[in-house]
Amino acid sequence: MKYINRDIDQIVLEAAKSYAAVIITGPRQVGKTTTLRRLLGEGRRFVSLDSKENRQLAITDPELFLSLNPAPVIIDEVQYAPELFPYIKMEIDNGAAPGSFLMTGSQMYRLMRLAGESLAGRAAILRMSGLSQHEIFGSGDCPPFAVDLPALQKRVSRGSPCGVPEQFERIWNGSLPAHISGKHASRDLFYSSYIDSYIDRDIREMVDLKDEFLFRDFVRAAACRAGEMLNIHAIARDVGVSDETAKIWLQFMEKSGIIFYLRPFSNNLLSRTIKKTPKLYFFDTGLVAYLTKYSSPEILMNGAINGSILENYVVSEIIKTYTNNGQEYYAHYYRDVDSKEIDLILESDGELHPIEIKKTASPPAELVGAFKVLDKASVPRGSGAVICTRRELSALDKGTMIVPVWAI
Repeated sequence: MKYINRDIDQIVLEAAKSYAAVIITGPRQVGKTTTLRRLLGEGRRFVSLDSKENRQLAITDPELFLSLNPAPVIIDEVQYAPELFPYIKMEIDNGAAPGSFLMTGSQMYRLMRLAGESLAGRAAILRMSGLSQHEIFGSGDCPPFAVDLPALQKRVSRGSPCGVPEQFERIWNGSLPAHISGKHASRDLFYSSYIDSYIDRDIREMVDLKDEFLFRDFVRAAACRAGEMLNIHAIARDVGVSDETAKIWLQFMEKSGIIFYLRPFSNNLLSRTIKKTPKLYFFDTGLVAYLTKYSSPEILMNGAINGSILENYVVSEIIKTYTNNGQEYYAHYYRDVDSKEIDLILESDGELHPIEIKKTASPPAELVGAFKVLDKASVPRGSGAVICTRRELSALDKGTMIVPVWAI
């Protein structure tokens, strides 16, 4: 099995030198525990709350639990015992050294809320996703994605060029380390087990799930709409549940890090914007390909969802470049009542950077016509880009780069 270095490693090490508590959140099996144990595990006790015995003690007698597992310690899946947080707070207030409590959790929103309530200002909270394209295939460092020529030239120099079939193989294989590293050779068996684990360990903790198979069908129905504007009623109708049930289940999928949303960009000067409906994305495109039953990269490349899953891949990869650097991202999409659309808008350094994502290798100039609508916004429009399957970095014009998907 091959270990793959993570772009977030340096951020984790820096946080452990500055904060007594460091919490890494993210979906299951993205490498949170492996990263902590490899970087900071030497001479440190490790305890997992996936163990029912450990969990029960942490809940019923957190003080004794911490006495039996003294700092420096790694506590895995800490969200299962929120009772620990007040006692960790007391340890920190009594002078616990930097890096004393390293914690992981796969229920991201719950964990961030718990930590915010008890450890505000005392803990560094980092988000971790599956492996990025750069981590698997690239080299050197990987700063947050930026739409300017010098930054893109550096990014291209550190990427690994590939053609369209190879790009869809990357999309089809996904980003989860246990599969990519070769630990689990069978992709289908891996993802089947992943769904089992996800339902048993995360969903059952959050909801009284009466029909596991119905929920599986629901996750599959959501995957069929990855990269599209959210239509709760359509997903609910596909599996025969109420709109309210669908809404609740989507909330749980978001809280456990399986899906995320892009919110529509709105501005008081853009009155024709569609303002409420988000777009639905999965963090791992391998899971999408598995759930939608695409049996090979070649079939996926020519299938009905090839454009939407490519968009999903690009958006999630761009977001990883921010979270792997410990930075917030400000990303939206645009669509108005006149059907003008922009797939992605990144806001940085006081400018809006519009991005189109297309499977084509030869994007026409009219593809970016909608970028002009941002000229009416109160935030200035900066350079834009088309991210597509062209093999080399190029440009449509002075303000619009053409960026290969492999270079993100």
